[in-house]
Formats: sequence, C-alpha cells, structure tokens
Amino acid sequence: MGRLTGGDPSLLRRINSAVVLRALRGTDRPPTLTFTDLVAATGLSRPTVEGVVDGLLETGLVTEAADEPGDTRRGRPARRFRFRAEAGHLLGVEIGAHRIATVLSDLTGHFVGTATRTVEETASADERLEQVRGTVSDVLRHGEVTRASLRAVGVGSPGTVQADGVVRLSTALPGWTGLPLADRLRRSFRCPVLVENDANAAVLGEHWKGAAVGSGDVVFVLAGLSPGAGSLIGGRLHRGFGGAAGEIGALHLLGREARPEHLLSTTGEPLHPLDEAAVARVFALASGGDEQAAEAVRRFGGRLLHDVAALVLALDPELVVIGGWAAGLDGVLEPLRTELARYCLHPPRVALSVLGDAAIPTGALRLALDHVEEQLFAVESAG
Repeated sequence: MGRLTGGDPSLLRRINSAVVLRALRGTDRPPTLTFTDLVAATGLSRPTVEGVVDGLLETGLVTEAADEPGDTRRGRPARRFRFRAEAGHLLGVEIGAHRIATVLSDLTGHFVGTATRTVEETASADERLEQVRGTVSDVLRHGEVTRASLRAVGVGSPGTVQADGVVRLSTALPGWTGLPLADRLRRSFRCPVLVENDANAAVLGEHWKGAAVGSGDVVFVLAGLSPGAGSLIGGRLHRGFGGAAGEIGALHLLGREARPEHLLSTTGEPLHPLDEAAVARVFALASGGDEQAAEAVRRFGGRLLHDVAALVLALDPELVVIGGWAAGLDGVLEPLRTELARYCLHPPRVALSVLGDAAIPTGALRLALDHVEEQLFAVESAG
C-alpha cells in the first residue's frame, strides 16, 4: 500500500474516523474509552483523536459516557466515550413455507427482540408478504423500536436469489418464482433490504454464532425432502455465478433416481415436500422399531449422503453442519461420518446445527450487520 502523506485529506480523515470508530465499537460489548485509551488503541496523535471524536459526536454514533462507578481519583475525571449501539437497529427475517421469523438487534448485532408467526404453505405471495409486515411490526413493537431506526434488513428465502433480490426460481413457495422480493420489501422500509437464499443465510448464522464459529470452509446442509446447502470458502459466502450454488435437491435428476419424498414414504405414496410433520412421524416410527419406517429412513439417509458427499468432494470443507428438521432427529451424524470417511479423500468434521430453527433469521441479521459495518468503516473518498 502506498503512503497516504500528501494524498486526499478527506480520505485520510475518513480512515482516521474508521480506525477510532472501530476501537470504540469493540466487539459484542462496546467499551468506554478515554482519549488516552484511544491514542494507545489506534496509534493516532491525541489532536487527531480529539478531532475525530468531535466529528463522531456530531453524527450521533458516539456519546460521552458517565463516570465509571467507584472512580475515586482526585481531580477532574478523564472524559470517556462509547459507541452508541442504540443509534440504529438491524433486522433479520426468515420467510419460510410454514413460518415467518424475525430477529431485531442494535448496531453491534446484540439481540433485542424476536417474533414469529405461522403462515399457510399455500399462502399467495401477497399473503405471505403481509405476514412478513405483521411479524416485523410485532418485533418492533415489543422491542420499543421505531421503523425509522432500522438501518438495514436482511432476508433469508427459499429459492435461487439473484444479486438484485429477485427470486429467480422457487418451488417451495407459491408465486415466489420471479418475485422482485427486495423491491417489494423496500416499500415497507426506509433502509437497504438484502435478500439471500435461506441455506446461504443459515451458513452465515452458524459461522457467526453457531457450530461453525472459527471455521472458514464450511458446508451447511438444510436437510429436508428438498435439501439445499450454503457454503463458505475461505470465510466468504459462495453463491455461484447465477446464485444457484448448493442446490443439491436437484442432484437426483442427474441419474433419474427416486425423489426424496418417495424414498421416505412407507405407503408407496410420496410425502408432500413441505409436510415436515409427516417426515417427523416416519423418523419417530423408525426410532420405535417399525421396520418399514426404518428402511425408509435408511433409503433417505443414503440419499442425503449422496448429496453431501458431492459437495464435500467438490469443495473440501473443514466442517459440514446439518440443519433443518434433520438437526432435531437422532442418528443422522454417525452414518454420515462413517460414509464420508469411506468416500471422501479428506473427510470433514460433521456437526449438528447449534442454532436450529434460529439459523436462518440469525444469518439474515448477519447480512444486515455486514452491510452496516461496510458503511461504518468505509474509507473511500466521498469525492
């Protein structure tokens, strides 16, 4: 990197501001710091730090903190400052076949509220979006947060999602294919709306607060009768050229194999792809010793292995996280570990989701947080 001396002074100010703001924001619990603390943390001169802090006070992102309790030192106490996490809020939204789930946080990602509503799988796009608006109103009201306080909204949705937030293809939700989802949702907010595939959102959630913390190469499998997967490569989300990376639910088409809803059936009639209760009953019967159900579970387990192994062989991840409804069912991990060890050159660790049904809205919130952090710490010249 070239030296900044003699460069654009506005750019240098923005760099200094980002450095000081990052020190004040800290991690999960923003610290209260004095000028002396900030000089030590940033390496900037005291006059520079003082000038930057004055500017941040004017923006409302930083405030002067009260004296720390128990400080008995004589003389005028040093001024202390803190990042105002409450200066704005972020929202993560899961739009699913059977429910809408929301997570509300402050500007550090600290949760301040959640809300969930059920929705019929047959609901139209307009009906489902109305439920989204209602769930958002619920979480804002319970958190005593105004809509104007929102700085970004992240959304996790089934289907292939384009970079502009249009759902290119979705077989799970009626009327969802071709839906300009981001544009429709922006009508309800005065802030950016970022839309991502649900499995992609889930892997971000697990990487942030779940089973994949500290792992840079991860595959998250959203297990179901129409499974999907989200992948991190080097800590970055891998979407693919058209946003369709990880659509392992289509792998059966390659060999014209039986669809998962046939494999898990005990009656000869295929299960409905969205009927999670029927799937759970089959697994419960298998656990209870029903041989027909046990055979159906074995067939489905082999199918899941086929899907996961394809991703593992292609991406060579450090970790595979199993989520979706399979995360709550016994006996999923060991067969996967055993078979992946047989077929894969470098078998990954396999773990169940830690976040469970909170993975998608948590990952959607991470999308919003990433967007805001890019704005907070941007150093590009405004010119």
